[in-house]
Amino acid sequence: MANEVRTVPGSGSPPQFVGREAELGSLLTVLDDAGPVLVYVHGIAGVGKSALVSAFADRARSAGATVVLLDCRSIEPTDRGFIHSLASAVGARASTLGAVSERIGRLGHRVVLVLDTYEVFRFLDTWLRETFLPSLGANVRLVLAGREPPVTDWLASAHWHALVRSVALEPLGDAAALELLSRNGVGEREALHINRFVHGHPLALRLAAATLSERPDRSLEGEAIPMVVASLARMYLADVGDPVTRAALSAAASVRRVTRSLLRAMLPDAPDDAFERLQALPFVYSGSDGLIVHDAVRDAIARHLRATDPTTYRELRRRAWQQLRDEVSTAGIEELWRYTADVLYILENPSIREAFFPSGGPQYTVELARGADDAAAIERLAAMHETPEAATAVSLWLKQRPESFHVARDRDRVVRGFYAMFSPNPADTALVEQDPIASGWQRHIDANPMPYDQRPVFVRYLLSEQGGEMPSPEQAACWLDIKRTYMAMRPELRRIYMALREPAQSAFKPVTDKLGFESCGAVEVGGDVYHLNVNDFGPESVDGWLAGLVAAELGVDVPEVLDRRAHELVLGKERVPLTRLEFGLLEYLLDREGHAVSRASLIQDVWGHSYTGGSNVIEAVVRSLRKKLRERASCVETVSGVGYRFRSG
Repeated sequence: MANEVRTVPGSGSPPQFVGREAELGSLLTVLDDAGPVLVYVHGIAGVGKSALVSAFADRARSAGATVVLLDCRSIEPTDRGFIHSLASAVGARASTLGAVSERIGRLGHRVVLVLDTYEVFRFLDTWLRETFLPSLGANVRLVLAGREPPVTDWLASAHWHALVRSVALEPLGDAAALELLSRNGVGEREALHINRFVHGHPLALRLAAATLSERPDRSLEGEAIPMVVASLARMYLADVGDPVTRAALSAAASVRRVTRSLLRAMLPDAPDDAFERLQALPFVYSGSDGLIVHDAVRDAIARHLRATDPTTYRELRRRAWQQLRDEVSTAGIEELWRYTADVLYILENPSIREAFFPSGGPQYTVELARGADDAAAIERLAAMHETPEAATAVSLWLKQRPESFHVARDRDRVVRGFYAMFSPNPADTALVEQDPIASGWQRHIDANPMPYDQRPVFVRYLLSEQGGEMPSPEQAACWLDIKRTYMAMRPELRRIYMALREPAQSAFKPVTDKLGFESCGAVEVGGDVYHLNVNDFGPESVDGWLAGLVAAELGVDVPEVLDRRAHELVLGKERVPLTRLEFGLLEYLLDREGHAVSRASLIQDVWGHSYTGGSNVIEAVVRSLRKKLRERASCVETVSGVGYRFRSG
């Protein structure tokens, strides 16, 4: 195992590496016993972070270290997803924190874990700092590479200050920039001209070189770096002489990652080697889960395509969505996040995109509330913004469910906001009955029961010091942390409940309506009226909810096969009545779409008695149901040795 460099899907082939000896030297200090425990590399898009950490991995391996290199884009941003991916990368026997940490420690005398594209791991920053890193052995070091600089907690606390080194990555110097252009076939005179307006930005240098290779007569003029990258990307797309490559690049820029199957679905008439032509481009990186266009280039091309040919842009996304929907139905749990991220990328609703993948740097650190000081801060904020009766409930919930409270701290570690979120359990029954808001939600659950294998979540409190319930940066930080729970709880998560007073109810309404929240009543607490809201994600949990939002945005019809009120099949314009057992069986399978359901569960929950085996009553109903489904009969699948499953067809 020693000296081995491991990667997970998505890390791909790094761009060319030149210069950066000082930055590389800073990274290599993690190999020293007296060196930092963590080095945090940060810089703007395209500045060469991936190239640097890849070069570091090679150099560290040559020095005898074991390097584990992961690309965060391909990892579910939850502690569960991270541990699972890391366990797979290091060959741990179990996907638990203890097993993974122990396995990493035994990989070699010096082990370095490198997390590239760390900006997409904002969900996990606190957990990584407070839980994961302390679990590692003394021989393990960590390198993080992302766009934003480290949050204050990495550098300000007495504990971490001496253990963490921050490395800001700047554009290349003139000599390194000219060397990079020379390696890409640009002559000295042209190289000097190019570097005068791209100022050593590595991605812009490669784009300029690629553009000149397509059109040597191109005139390249200067702008600010982000505008240079966007302009060069558009130029390159326009100048590509091969229409297949141009179409493939447009398709790839419309999605987060592109696989062979996805490219075929988006460009059904393209030749078989379209994937290889795309793969050969200098800003396209390959991994075992597909090709990724550098996001600075991808975003520029996508914006250009959306503005100049919105019909094609929409059609590419529509085809991609349909293909992803087909593929996710057979994806394993370890692949689910990739498809979730793919669907999120297709979705252009800013309320959703920003909620899951925020564009700005973090202003607040959200972490689990701990100790008497945090409890006092929470009670203080509640007293500021809640009625006395509602504030009293905060203390009761703090005692009952302390693990449900999280606080938002500013750069000085002062608590400026908090939220409390939990999935109710039988032990909470007495307090739920005492709390008018929680009991209102529970009444809605009782009147609208969920399948036994799905759960609700109560967002009982969400307050900031300055704005109370109103939108604020503290609230945004808390909502980002709440989305981490969304990811961790799927596919069991079915509903989210929240409560708001005026004017917050009206202030949030444009967003909550788009997210799918609906009113489920109102209660009065201490003279204030709290509006109760619920978002039911549906039987496919968060992933089905997101897919539905994309379908609505793209204008794709997703017809329901079952009219639950009329107990009828809906087959195009025709309706077919169902017997009681046919309806019960189909409804049961639909509520668990994509999941295998055992015969015993069907007998118990649909027929209403225990399964003793040997009976063919289920098979008889399935046969009659399939006959009525006609061309959609294959949606009801037989799962050998288990039972049945409904799969949209």
